[in-house]
Amino acid sequence: MLQDALADAGYPERVLVACSGGPDSLALAAVAAYFARRGHVDGHPVTVGAVVVDHQLQPGSADVAAAAAAALRELGLAPVQVRTVDVAPTGMGPEAAARDARHAALEACADDTGASAILLGHTLDDQAEQVLLGLARGSGTRSLAGMRPVRGRLLRPFLGLRRAETLEICSVEGLDPWHDPSNEDPSFARSRTRVEVLPMLEEKLGPGVAESLARTASILQLDADYLEDVASDTFARLQERTGTELSLELSLPEAALRELAPSLRFRVIAKAAAEVGGQQPSHQRLLAAEDLLRRRGSAGPVQLPGGVSVYRLSLAQLSEAGQSGAGGVPREGARCGKLVFRPQKPPQN
Repeated sequence: MLQDALADAGYPERVLVACSGGPDSLALAAVAAYFARRGHVDGHPVTVGAVVVDHQLQPGSADVAAAAAAALRELGLAPVQVRTVDVAPTGMGPEAAARDARHAALEACADDTGASAILLGHTLDDQAEQVLLGLARGSGTRSLAGMRPVRGRLLRPFLGLRRAETLEICSVEGLDPWHDPSNEDPSFARSRTRVEVLPMLEEKLGPGVAESLARTASILQLDADYLEDVASDTFARLQERTGTELSLELSLPEAALRELAPSLRFRVIAKAAAEVGGQQPSHQRLLAAEDLLRRRGSAGPVQLPGGVSVYRLSLAQLSEAGQSGAGGVPREGARCGKLVFRPQKPPQN
């Protein structure tokens, strides 16, 4: 699997394994070490380093990170670095905050070591859990598509491997993996899914549920990627910008938006919000923007996550506000019949 992943990535010469010391990432490091000792993959030269991220969220985390780094060096990986991060609280929850801090550390380490690929140890079980969580949250196609095998420099070569198989690899290699106690902490939705929900589904529906969920993710990834490409092209064609980079406003023509299929329209609206500094809107917030577009209720503004206001500008509103140019024509009249996306506060450098 790793060999195929590296081939798909164009045979990167410098590879970085992200390892927590747990069975999945430690098994991945052991497999990568095989190619590191050979010095090549299918005749293409390769060197393999590793990075351990200490989130400082549990007592003794520095000792766990140091032990993982020692195990990686014994496998022959070099260089091996430990990166300590501060997990800042965000409105997205502790798991998302830890993930963001970890990914930032991985990207920084890859930059420093010249690695063009970062290997992550997510397994088929992780993918199945991701799909179940997306279903429970009522998420859209992108969320149900789960984790991508390739995303930028991030490669997930073990998405077709069960967690039990990574434990077997560690046993065969004589490795003693660390078992994160948070993986069984019922206060986390992912842990409850792992320990309670998925085993119950396997028991009640029969074996193969995890594989079916992972297969669903693979199918939906194709659909999501296609819709994303079409939405990006449509957004690029429709967007109109005003202001500066520090205070950007963006408009989308109502008539053109109304002609789009709902699946595309919602994606284009979300892209407009992101372009002026917002976050991914919930389905409810997208429906509120849809009401503006359909002229249901007021002309706005509707507030979207990340401090973005969306409103519909009318000639009557402009005239009442006295925003007229020569001949009494509103100066912003050209934006009438369009949804306007405006950050509530200019982003700070």
